[in-house]
Amino acid sequence: MDMPTYFDQLLRAAATQPEPQRLLFVFASAGLPDDATPEQRSRHATGSGGTLTPLMCVDKAPGELADFDALVAESRSAGPPWDVVFAAGLAGRNGRPPVESQVEEALQALVERIRGGTLHDLLALDATGAPLTFG
Repeated sequence: MDMPTYFDQLLRAAATQPEPQRLLFVFASAGLPDDATPEQRSRHATGSGGTLTPLMCVDKAPGELADFDALVAESRSAGPPWDVVFAAGLAGRNGRPPVESQVEEALQALVERIRGGTLHDLLALDATGAPLTFG
């Protein structure tokens, strides 16, 4: 039996919460600023450093995604190529899922966090589903 992936664990955790959840995803590209120093370029070439640019975002109910491959396939047909997907959960209240305005507000807050580099408590995965850490 295969080990569950981080994404599988996210889907299971969201499905077992006492309140209905929406999963929030922000897809981003990794790159370098135009004025990057040689040191920054060197670090980026080895897989660290650089900038993250949010490209698109989506929300899903936990049951709407079978696995990470399904998310990747949908994202590839819906938008531009991406390097990192950030995931977070948003809980509903009183047995009801979050309303659209709450979801939109939460997605915008995630985008701003990514732009600002506040990534410490977000699940970040590369295009293969491997977890990423930022330091």
